[in-house]
Amino acid sequence: MINFINILRSKFKIYEIDGYIIPKNDEFFTEYSKLNRLEIISNFSGSAGLAIVLKNKNYLFTDGRYSLQSKIESGKKFKIYGFEKLINCSLFKNLTLGIDPKLFTNTQIKNYFLKYNKIKHIDKNLIDEIKQQRESRAIQFFSLNKSIVGESVNSKIEKISKYLKKNKSDYIFISAPENVAWILNIRGGDSPNSPVPNARLIVNKNKQILLISNPNKCKKLLINKIINKNEFLNVKNLPEKILKLKGKKFIIDDKSCSIFYERLIKSKFKIIKKKDPTYLLKAIKNKIEIKNMVNAHILDGVALTRFLYWIKIINKKKITEVEAAKKLEKFRKMNKSFLYPSFDTIAGSGKNGAIVHYRAKKENCKIINRKDIFLCDSGGQYKYGTTDVTRTICFSKQNQNIKNIFTKVLKGHIAVAKTNINKDNTGKKIDKRARKFLNKSNLDYAHGTGHGVGFFLNVHEGPQSITKINRVKIKEGMILSNEPGYYKTNEYGIRIENLIYVKRMNKNLFFENLTMAPIEKDLINFNQLTLSEKNYLFKYHLEVYSKISKYLNVKERKWLASFI
Repeated sequence: MINFINILRSKFKIYEIDGYIIPKNDEFFTEYSKLNRLEIISNFSGSAGLAIVLKNKNYLFTDGRYSLQSKIESGKKFKIYGFEKLINCSLFKNLTLGIDPKLFTNTQIKNYFLKYNKIKHIDKNLIDEIKQQRESRAIQFFSLNKSIVGESVNSKIEKISKYLKKNKSDYIFISAPENVAWILNIRGGDSPNSPVPNARLIVNKNKQILLISNPNKCKKLLINKIINKNEFLNVKNLPEKILKLKGKKFIIDDKSCSIFYERLIKSKFKIIKKKDPTYLLKAIKNKIEIKNMVNAHILDGVALTRFLYWIKIINKKKITEVEAAKKLEKFRKMNKSFLYPSFDTIAGSGKNGAIVHYRAKKENCKIINRKDIFLCDSGGQYKYGTTDVTRTICFSKQNQNIKNIFTKVLKGHIAVAKTNINKDNTGKKIDKRARKFLNKSNLDYAHGTGHGVGFFLNVHEGPQSITKINRVKIKEGMILSNEPGYYKTNEYGIRIENLIYVKRMNKNLFFENLTMAPIEKDLINFNQLTLSEKNYLFKYHLEVYSKISKYLNVKERKWLASFI
C-alpha cells in the first residue's frame, strides 16, 4: 500500500510548512462528497472529521458518532480526539500549518488554530497532488415544477431581496449548494446521496441573479430557459466578474463561504458576515413539500416493512450485513419513485451495532447472528422526498437487561414525539426529554437526538436540530429526526428513529410522524411503559397499518396487524 503520509511530509520543505490540515468536506462544504481526501490520508471513512499531519505525529478529530469507528480505521497511525479539542487547539504550538483556502472558512481557522499556530494558504491541494481526484461526469442540473416544490423562484428571490434591503446590502453570496437548489428550484447529481447541484449564486437587492457553476452541468437549464444566458457565469470567470459588479456591500455566510471566495469578494466590496437566510426559509416546509414527504414516507415504509418481515420471518439463510443492506435496497427499488439511498446504509449486527455510523464492507462484515440484535439505519431519495429511518430488531429472545434498555430508548423516543412544542420549543429542551429515562440509570448516548432534514435534498440539514446545545426555535413545517439510542461497546447498539414534522392545529404546535414502519415489539418490556406510552404505540402502529397495509401481501399484512 502506498504511504501517502510520507509523500505528503516530503512536500513540507517545498512549501515551508510544519504540517498540513485535511478536512472531510469539499469546497462546497457538503457532508457526503464524491471526493475522499480525508480517507486517502487517514483511512477514516466517516462523514465528519479533520486530520492534521505533522512531521512526526498525526491527529484525527471527529465527533461522538465515530469514536469507535475512527479508532478501528485510523487508530494505528493517528491520535484520535473529539472535535472539542480543535477549539484553540493546543496539542501542538508555534507551527506553520498549510491549508487549501477553498476548504476552510476564516472563522474555522481563527477558532481552531490561530491562537497557538500560524496558517499558510497553499492554492494547490496537496492531497490532489499526491493522488489525482477523478473529475466526476457532469450530471445535468434539472428544475422542479412549482407543483412539486410549492413556491416559485420569483417568490423566493423576492424574500432574499427584502433581506438585502433590510440589511442595507447590495449582494448576497449563496455559497451552500443546497441553498442554491432551494432558491432556484433546481437539483443535480453532485453528491452520491443527495440531489444537490454544485453551484453558487449571487443575488442582488434588485432581484437579479448570477448562477455560478460548470457550464457543462447547466446546459439543460439554459436550453429550457430556466436560467437566461446573462444569469449564468462559468465559475472560472468569477474573479473578473466580481471586479465588474457595482455596489459597496456584500453579505457572505462564513459557515459555507471559504477563505478563497471571501478573499475574492473582499478585493472589491465591504463584507458583511451574516447567516444566509435561506437556511431558515428552506427549513420551514410548505404544505406541498410536506404532502410530498408524507407520500415518500409511505413508499419507504412499505419497503422497510417488507424487509423487516423478510429478515425476521422469511429468511432462514445465513446472510451478511452487506447482503441485508442490499436486500433492503432491492425492496426500495421495487418502487419507480425511488432514486437512490439518502446515505450509505448502516447495518450492524451485535457489536457492530455499537459503532454508531458503522459501514459494513464486503471484505470485513459480519454474518448476522440470530442471537444478536440487529441495528439498521437507512434512507432513500424519492421523487419527491428524502427519508431516514432506524429500526433495531431481534431474531431470538433477548435478556431482560437489553429489553429494559431498549424500552428506555423507546420511552425517550415517545417523549420526543409527544412534545408540547408551545412549551418546549427548542432542540435543547426537547433533547432532555429524549435522554431522561436513560439518564435515570446513568446511561446516555454520544450523539444528538435529531437533525433537520431537507425536502428532496440533504438528509442532514439545519439550522434546527435536537441536541444539547441547539437553541433554534422549532417552527411549523420543520422536519426533524427523532433518534435516541444506546450503545454498549463490543456488545450491541440500539436506536429507534422516525422522521417527524411540526404541525399546527389552532394555536398548538405538535410533532406528527412521517416514518411509517413498525417498531420491534419483541424488545419491549411493556411493564415499563405507562398507559399513555402504550396508547401512543397502539395509535402509531394503527396509523402505520392504515397507511401501508394495502400495499402488502396477505402474510405481510397479517404480520403487521400483530403490532396493533
